[in-house]
Amino acid sequence: MNKMAKLLLYHGQQIEKQNMVWNMVGSVFYAFASMVLSFLVMRIAGEDAGGIFAVGFSTFGQQMFTLAYFGLRPFQITDGGTGQGGYSFGEYQLHRRLTTGMAVLGAVGFSVWMFGTGSYSREKALAVCLLAGYKIIDGYADVYESEFQRQGSLYLTGKSNAFRTILSVAAFLAALLWTRQLLPACAAAICAQLAGVLLFDHSVMGELKQVDYQIRTGSLKGLFSQSSLLFFSVFLDFYIFSAAKYAIDSQLNDAASGYFNLIFMPTSVIYLVANFVIRPFLTRLTACWNSGNLAEFKGIMKKIGIIIAGLTVLAVGGCLVLGRFVLSIMELLLGQGYGGSLTPYLPAFTVIVFGGGVYAFGNLLYYSLVIMRLQKVIFGVYVVTAAVAAVSAPVMVSQLGIPGAALAYCAFMAVQMTGFGVGVGYGFHRSDIYSA
Repeated sequence: MNKMAKLLLYHGQQIEKQNMVWNMVGSVFYAFASMVLSFLVMRIAGEDAGGIFAVGFSTFGQQMFTLAYFGLRPFQITDGGTGQGGYSFGEYQLHRRLTTGMAVLGAVGFSVWMFGTGSYSREKALAVCLLAGYKIIDGYADVYESEFQRQGSLYLTGKSNAFRTILSVAAFLAALLWTRQLLPACAAAICAQLAGVLLFDHSVMGELKQVDYQIRTGSLKGLFSQSSLLFFSVFLDFYIFSAAKYAIDSQLNDAASGYFNLIFMPTSVIYLVANFVIRPFLTRLTACWNSGNLAEFKGIMKKIGIIIAGLTVLAVGGCLVLGRFVLSIMELLLGQGYGGSLTPYLPAFTVIVFGGGVYAFGNLLYYSLVIMRLQKVIFGVYVVTAAVAAVSAPVMVSQLGIPGAALAYCAFMAVQMTGFGVGVGYGFHRSDIYSA
C-alpha cells in the first residue's frame, strides 16, 4: 500500500495542471461507468435486469450515497481547518463512518421492506441492496477525496475516482460475463470497491504530511449541527432529481426503468462538463466571498453561467439534429431485439437534455449559496420542490408514461433553479447591507 501511495503522489511543480487533468479524467471515468454498465447489463442479462440495475445503481443506490456522503464535500473543501474554527480530517472521518453506517441500515431496511410488501422479488431486493452498498462505499471514499482537494491535491481525488472505477467496473463485468447473473456481479463490484478505497485513498492519506487527525470533544455534535441542513438539502435534491425515476419504478415495469435510464444519460454528461468548470473555481469563489470581493465573485459566476448556457444550447440543438440517429445507435449497441425501443422517445430525450442544462446551472447557484453559508435558503428551496415532485411525478408518469417522466424532471429542475436564483440574489443583497 505504501508503494501504491508513492506512485499516486505527485512531487513536481505543475500541481495546477495535474489537478485539472486528473479531475477531468476521474470525473469522466466515474460518470461514464454508469452509462457503460447500463448498456452492458441490458445487453448481457436482459431488459428487466437492466431496469433493476438502473433502480439499484442510479436511483436508490445514489440516494443512499447521499446519506453516507451527507452533502459535506462543499463544506469540507471550503473549511479552513481547526485553526480557523473549522474541523480536522479525523473529525470528518468519524462523522463519515457514522453516516455510512446509517446508509447501510437504510439500504437493508428498504430492501427488506420492499420484499416484505411484495413490491420487489427476492432477487431484485438483494440486487438493489448490493448496488446501494456499492454506492455507499463511494460515499465513504468521498471523505478522503474531499480532504485531498482541501489539501490542494485535487489530482489525487481524480486518480482515486479513475482507478477505483476501473477496478470495480472490471470486476463487475467479469462476473456478469461469467455468470450472466446480476447478483454475483454486484458482489464482485463491492469487493473491488473496498479494495480500491484501501489502495487509492487510505494508503495515500497516510503519506500526506498536513492531515490533522485530532478529534476534539463536542466536535462531532458540532459537525452534525452545522451540516444537518446541508445533508437534508442534498438528500432532497437527489430525490427531486430522481422523482421521475422513482415514479416509473412504482407505476411502470423494470424494463421501463431501464429504457428511461438510457435516455436520461445525457444529463450526466452536461452535469459532468459543467463541473469541470465549476469545481476548480470553488476555492477562488470562497476566497472572493470571504474577502468581500463581490465584483470578482459575480464575474466568475457570470463566465461559468455563460459556458453552461452555451453547452445546453449545443446539446439541445444536437438532439434536434442528431437525436434520432443517436438513439438508433444506442439500440444497435443494445443488440438484437431492441430495434425501435428508444427512437419513439426522441421528444422525451430532448426535454431531458434541456432539463440537464437547467440542473447544471442550478448547481452553480447551489455552490454559491453554500459558499455564502445560506443553508436555510437551500433547504427551503428543496422542501418546496420536493413537495411539488412527490405530488406531481406519480400522476404525470401514470398518465403519460416515459414522456411524462421527462416533462416532470425538466419542470422540477426549473423550479429548483429559480429558487436558488432568488436565494443568491438575497445573499448579495444581505452582503451589500452588511458592508454598508
